[in-house]
Amino acid sequence: MSGLHADAVGVLDGWRAPDTGQEALRGAYLAHLAAHPDGMWKPCKAGHITGSVLVIDPPRERVLLTLHAKLRMWLQMGGHCEPEDAALSGAALREGAEESGIEGLRLLRPDPVRLDRHLTPCAWHLDVQYAALAPEGAVASISDESLDLRWFPYEKVHEVADGSVRALLDRTLTLLPS
Repeated sequence: MSGLHADAVGVLDGWRAPDTGQEALRGAYLAHLAAHPDGMWKPCKAGHITGSVLVIDPPRERVLLTLHAKLRMWLQMGGHCEPEDAALSGAALREGAEESGIEGLRLLRPDPVRLDRHLTPCAWHLDVQYAALAPEGAVASISDESLDLRWFPYEKVHEVADGSVRALLDRTLTLLPS
């Protein structure tokens, strides 16, 4: 078992799910990790843990979404864990920086915002979703994994994104300090 595997188990063990659906996913993720020592990595065809991050602008009025090149959907930044990742939150922040071009992303809170399990072309993704604030003056730049990268006012996200992204935004908004 890797250190990242142990970190993911610790994160999920300590996370307080906001509702029964999220609690059921938390239990399923923990069961997956108990059954699959390789459950953090892309080659695990039974599914694997991924990390993602919803990037919020400094005034806390918009979120940055990427038009995913393969899926052709507006999504938060995120993806597969890598062997050099020491922590699940670090994997999410790394993916956020790689896909947005923004260095210095800072987690809104140290624990996940929500969980989302979805089928992708490679396998089931057991996504652990975080929220992060972009630093002042941040300039986003498109990566080769994306067709477009755009800041959306909160109310526009519901027009362009799927239910998973909308749920992530809605949950994130309940956690923002007023």
